[in-house]
Amino acid sequence: MHPALLAAALLVGCLLAVQASVNLQLNSAVGTPYGASTIQLGVATGLLVVLAVAAGALGALGELPDVEPWQLLGGLASPLYITSGILLFPRLGALAAVGLFVTGQMFASLALDLFGLLGLERKDLGAGIVIGALAVLTGIVVIIRGMKAAAPPGAPRTSSAGRAGLLALGVVAGGVLPVQGAVNAQLRAQLKEPLTVAVISFAVATFTIAVVLLVLYATRRTPKPRIAPLKKMPWWGWLGGACAAAYVTGTFLLIPSIGAAVTIALTVTGQQLTSALIDHKGLFRLPRRSLTKPRALGLALLIAGSLTIQLA
Repeated sequence: MHPALLAAALLVGCLLAVQASVNLQLNSAVGTPYGASTIQLGVATGLLVVLAVAAGALGALGELPDVEPWQLLGGLASPLYITSGILLFPRLGALAAVGLFVTGQMFASLALDLFGLLGLERKDLGAGIVIGALAVLTGIVVIIRGMKAAAPPGAPRTSSAGRAGLLALGVVAGGVLPVQGAVNAQLRAQLKEPLTVAVISFAVATFTIAVVLLVLYATRRTPKPRIAPLKKMPWWGWLGGACAAAYVTGTFLLIPSIGAAVTIALTVTGQQLTSALIDHKGLFRLPRRSLTKPRALGLALLIAGSLTIQLA
């Protein structure tokens, strides 16, 4: 297995954590997480369209009449994941939020594999998977319990019910990602062009969050998106769309070369290590949350559990 490909898988996982962090700057400028998600997904869609045109991949769109309608819905997961990141990162911190996402990813992927859902080959429940799942569960519990001690002064406080809701949102937002991957894999089997599948997925995601934004604005549940402050946003605030496009393109290209299990294991590891660094250093204008010994232990358990589940 080529070391460069393994390093690339780790890198695209790092980009996913960076994506969620820089989107907070977009949210601060626009004034509504739904508007920020719409812009971020629109940028990612535009970049993927350019790549698909350059690769001559859009001809595969001619095969759409033969595709089952549900196979076009993988993009519905992206608005939930991106908006959840904008909501959770300032409240829970990067490490805890990504830990919840990873926990949801791992347990959703286990359910897909063990029950053979969405066209995936059914797998047996082995000892390695059980051990990995317990490690992931223990790791996220340790991280969440150590969250209060690592919180910076002035961090947003929530009630017990509100905190439970945020934790559930993180797990669900992570859990939809493997479902998205399985649905997009079915679409790829029909169209044969991974870039075309990525374009369709992000186009669906952009349309979905734009409709949500319009509905919420019409019912006065979210403010009107601001455009003028975007001019003063730091340049790296625009990187969310590029990171998303790079992650999708990278995983599509890496899975045939190094396998799905290795790709997922390394991208998840990259997510967690980068989120810990962002928290500890306070990167991208996020408040610093120290990597205490309990949080470091939780991080180690999450990584070990994730690797065990994927490689067992």
